Amino acid sequence: MRITAAVVEELQGPFVVREVDLDDPGPGDVLVKVAATGFCHTDGIARDGDLPFPLPGVLGHEGAGTVVAVGEGVTGVREGQDVVLGWPWCGGCRNCLAGEPRYCLRMGELVGGGHRLDGPSALRGTDGSPMASHFFGQSSFGTYAMTTASSLVPVPAGLPVELMGPLACGLATGAGAVFNTLRPEPGSSVVVYGAGTVGLAAVMAARNSAATTIIAVDRHAGRLRLAEGLGATHTVDATDTDPVQAVTEICGGPADAAMDCTGNIAVIRQAIDSVGMLGTALLIGGAPAGAEFSADHLTTLWGKTIRGTLGGSGHGQHLIAALMDLHAQGRFPFDQLVQYFPLDRIEDAVEASYSGAVVKPILTMPH
Repeated sequence: MRITAAVVEELQGPFVVREVDLDDPGPGDVLVKVAATGFCHTDGIARDGDLPFPLPGVLGHEGAGTVVAVGEGVTGVREGQDVVLGWPWCGGCRNCLAGEPRYCLRMGELVGGGHRLDGPSALRGTDGSPMASHFFGQSSFGTYAMTTASSLVPVPAGLPVELMGPLACGLATGAGAVFNTLRPEPGSSVVVYGAGTVGLAAVMAARNSAATTIIAVDRHAGRLRLAEGLGATHTVDATDTDPVQAVTEICGGPADAAMDCTGNIAVIRQAIDSVGMLGTALLIGGAPAGAEFSADHLTTLWGKTIRGTLGGSGHGQHLIAALMDLHAQGRFPFDQLVQYFPLDRIEDAVEASYSGAVVKPILTMPH
């Protein structure tokens, strides 16, 4: 079938909205009519080559829409069902079987291989030329996306499907880092470095936890005001303040946990230095390929944990479903972060995201 998609032709090239051809669903495939998809900085780093993905191809990995067709052997989803397109996983490796599909041993292929896990790409140019598909198992910068049933999460009745896509990655990453990895103890302190999509999701999740001190650190005053409204008990403007010192003053000593949601090497060090004995520094933000960070050896010996987390850890489908329920209850108001752009304005959405003018751009499809 012929669809409209935003295609990246070459490294660091623009997103070009044009027609491409998409296969009919084969065995194990699910075809989703995409209502909308979030733009994530991971899409940007893939375009620029810091996350390998063959080009030309179609990116997009925060999609939501309606199932319109299923291939042979597919169970668990039905045509007409509204769904979020979550992360893919193989289901057969030791980590998937252990309940950690975010760390699927075939994740590299699933995320950036440019094709079905054990099959060809589902996309091609209208002239038959090769084109990479299945970015994060979906390539949802298009009016239709091909995925698998295991990655789909049903959208409860009454929730706007066009809003739900960002729960697949950025929002689940920040919230899952709190719920699945940190699991704050009663009365604990949590510092969030970077008040973007991931960081603000972490703030909202921390507010739904037993943590009683939630500190947001950023350089954008508007983002810090937003963090206060979403649950931060304190904010620190790092423009003219030493955030590590500020955290120590707020907490009366080192914090129990600090999360880097920026991927900035200097900020990573600040997050590490913000926690003390038995504290945890959690690395979430994506630094450039090959980046390295440092930590003080002696204070790390004192029981400090420096840990990475990917995509919110745990079982993403369960997490996404829980976040939708929390949103419906008014406890995870991520709608305050979004602004909608039609697909043909994808370059405006990218610019708004990188400039900080919009926390979470969502691209709506021209159906």
